[in-house]
Amino acid sequence: MSMPSLPKNFGQAIDLSQLGKPAAATNPGGGYEVTAENLPAEILPVSKHRVVFLICWSPRSQESIALLETMSALAAQDLSPTGEPSWIFASVNVDAQPQVAAALQVQAVPTALAVIQEQIAPLFEAAPPAEQIRLVIDKVMALAAERGVGNAPTGTSAPAAEVPAEPEEMEAMEAMERGDFAAARDAFSRWLNRKPGEQLAKIGLAQTELLIRISGVDPQSAIDLANTEPTNVSAQIMAADIEISQGQNEAAFARLIALIKALTGDAKKEPREHLLALFSLVDPTDPTLIKARQALASALY
Repeated sequence: MSMPSLPKNFGQAIDLSQLGKPAAATNPGGGYEVTAENLPAEILPVSKHRVVFLICWSPRSQESIALLETMSALAAQDLSPTGEPSWIFASVNVDAQPQVAAALQVQAVPTALAVIQEQIAPLFEAAPPAEQIRLVIDKVMALAAERGVGNAPTGTSAPAAEVPAEPEEMEAMEAMERGDFAAARDAFSRWLNRKPGEQLAKIGLAQTELLIRISGVDPQSAIDLANTEPTNVSAQIMAADIEISQGQNEAAFARLIALIKALTGDAKKEPREHLLALFSLVDPTDPTLIKARQALASALY
């Protein structure tokens, strides 16, 4: 049973009216229901002109249902200057569409993805508060608009209220400012324990762990070692960490993908998991991240 193809440039753009009506009986939050057939034939072509926010969900998950309802409400608020939806809300029932879930590399439900110009970028897992989802939507829409995709909302919805900082977040930021990465890690960990699935806490924890790993390491020496020992897993991981910290995302991703290709069997596991952790440190709409995810899938399968 083959997985749906996710081509870089698939077919011609189609009018939004050609999208099939969602089956409301099986989707409590509305939105276009994605299948193995309509993903490449309808949803991906539409993403050339409109941002598609895609929720991967399961009827067994109450958190999934809550996220669908929140996204449906936000979609109804955002209108283009012509009165059309500013973005397309779509959903995948992973229980009913396991092929699509596999193609999208869904690891948990709910998972939110953005589809822009037929490229898929992960956004968040779990169901954040509506005001945080609003911030994510606005950022993605702004980035997409820079690429000529979509229209900015008319502002008919109420402006998003400023999200107050969590106490652990403030503690972590203060620790970061004084260079105490261990204390920052502890604060982010406590925040994540209190609010599992909190995306900002996950990112903050990953960032501080990265800083702790490379602390005291000479960057050039570490990269030189990795370049002379291409299958040395620990050396390649350290070099990738350093490259990520320096903003050389593409080099870091390429390094670990090359390592994964060179290894066999269970030896691939450690660099693969580390690469996925580094992915979480990069803006989900970054073209280098989208390209690297596709390259990782090819390297593994």
